[in-house]
Amino acid sequence: MSLAIFDLDNTLISIDSDHAWGEFLLEQGAVDPVAYREANDRFLADYADGTLDMHAFLEVALKPLTQHSPEQLAAWHQQFMASKIEPHILPKGEDLVARHRTSGDTLLIITATNRFITGPIAKRLGIDELIAVEPESIDGRYTGRVTGTPSYREGKVKRLDEWLTRKNLALDGAWFYSDSHNDLPLLERVDHPVAVDPDPTLRQAAEAHGWKIISLRD
Repeated sequence: MSLAIFDLDNTLISIDSDHAWGEFLLEQGAVDPVAYREANDRFLADYADGTLDMHAFLEVALKPLTQHSPEQLAAWHQQFMASKIEPHILPKGEDLVARHRTSGDTLLIITATNRFITGPIAKRLGIDELIAVEPESIDGRYTGRVTGTPSYREGKVKRLDEWLTRKNLALDGAWFYSDSHNDLPLLERVDHPVAVDPDPTLRQAAEAHGWKIISLRD
């Protein structure tokens, strides 16, 4: 038995759930139709380029959570799951998760997207363990701030190390599946790094290191 770690966006699902949530909010008329769209698209491009200012991004991305009631957010997220996420869950990704589950491996999603967005997605995929950006909540309302280290780039390694300590687990024999060069710090830490439909930078690194490269797309 070992640890099977999965990135989420563009790995187990075929979209970026953070960007898709932004698009969903735009469709609901819940955010500024010009400024928010520009920021949402710019941050996605910055992520792809490896130049994302995570703190600036989170300041914009978490603000809508502070402006609406928990009931409204929950109702929206249910619609979001049906319209934006469910059509983009990759069957081959589900099969991969199932193979690791059958092998008795511990399953973990680690993502730079926040827990409000990704918690229900992880549950839908049947994965109980999730490391995500943690939006701060006080008295049931989001504050727009983050607790702990954002799980992005080197932050994923730090958060994983903290998780391993709490769980009294080791990284020996672990697998990590990701599409993004932003995950190179963690891919370099595991015994079994796998590039999944990788971006060009990750593909080049995977080929140089002799890592396995797979596709979960049809």
